[in-house]
Amino acid sequence: MHKTETRNFDIRQLTRVEGEGRLALEVRDGRVVKAQLEIFEAPRYFERLVVGRTPDEVIDIVSRICGICPVAYQMSAVHAFEDLFEVAIDPQVRALRRLFYCGEWIESHALHIYLLHAPDFLGYPSAIELAAEAPAVVERGLRLKRLGNRIVALLGGRAIHPVSVRVGGFSRAPRPAELSEIRKALPAAIADAAETVRWATSLPTPASDRRPRLVALQSPDEYPMNHGRIVSSDGLDLRVSDWRDAFHEEQVPWSNALQARAADGTPYLVGPVARLALNRERLHPLAAEELTATGLGDELWTNVFRSIVGRSVELLHALAEAADLIDAYRPPEVPAIHWLPRPGVAAWATEAPRGLLFHRYVVGEDGLIEDAQIVPPTSQNQAAIEHDLVDFAPSVVDLPRAEAAVRIEQLIRSYDPCISCATHFLDLSVEDR
Repeated sequence: MHKTETRNFDIRQLTRVEGEGRLALEVRDGRVVKAQLEIFEAPRYFERLVVGRTPDEVIDIVSRICGICPVAYQMSAVHAFEDLFEVAIDPQVRALRRLFYCGEWIESHALHIYLLHAPDFLGYPSAIELAAEAPAVVERGLRLKRLGNRIVALLGGRAIHPVSVRVGGFSRAPRPAELSEIRKALPAAIADAAETVRWATSLPTPASDRRPRLVALQSPDEYPMNHGRIVSSDGLDLRVSDWRDAFHEEQVPWSNALQARAADGTPYLVGPVARLALNRERLHPLAAEELTATGLGDELWTNVFRSIVGRSVELLHALAEAADLIDAYRPPEVPAIHWLPRPGVAAWATEAPRGLLFHRYVVGEDGLIEDAQIVPPTSQNQAAIEHDLVDFAPSVVDLPRAEAAVRIEQLIRSYDPCISCATHFLDLSVEDR
């Protein structure tokens, strides 16, 4: 009589992700029957904290959601309000906001590539050990991150939780001389980023082959950040304000975070790989050249572990575009224009470093917020992560316990999940039945 073998993998603390999470896998006769990415941090209630607030107060509050990507939360909120209030911002303010987003992409991508994800490929438990063995590599990553922080600080007032964004513009516009100081650092940073693409391409990479549904913004004349339409690899095309027409959030019993799925219940993937797949021809020429030189072709979209290359290409794109934006900058006549609130629904989506970020606010007759919905990229990717774990886990569950844990965590880190900041030791328990 055949005896059923069940193995339970319990990764109690995911390391090198921004927040606290746990993975539970159940493997029965070599087949994964349960893959649950558990996010157990307490709810933070930002959607309730903004109720009764003015739009400008909301913009300041939501920047506190994440210390790594506060610009993304501010940009989705401010564009939502400006769309509802019919605020036509100065073209130079629009360019500054794109530069602002470039700064965040630079610091976030550099952090993930060098400090969170690269140690997986090179066999180091953390970036500390990597720095000890290859200091020049980590120093390159830190240089890039510092430059991204400088851009965010100049435009936002500070690098963490910036305070300058307002409906209608900024509280202050930078002087050309201030931007010129950053411009001087960009040629060396662009060279560092090009080397990052080549280095990331050379990393020893596990095999993976899947065809996820990809979702991202798409604009006819620029790589997506602040503007565009929501499109997918299977033909979806809708306005950014209409996210809820094609997607929904649902609560799962094993996670405090809501999971987003398509209307038919299927998972989908947002983030750098989705953006590149749907917008490759809109890359800056320098980034497009390096992407072609990788020779990866379709593997970039089908191998989840190649996301580190996708992030490095976007890192180069953001630096090259930052240089172009600074070269073309002319100070706006006023940093912010006057506006008047109006009741209605304010909704918008922008591209955070980790993917599509959707905001929706109900504004009352008094101009205050009555209801809010904020859908971060990680909640949209969570179901896709679990789906990929089902496909990938059987290839590693027979490895030694510690090695299996490292490989599984490496897959999860490929999505750069932003739960919040944590550095915990991995505890993997395996129960054989």
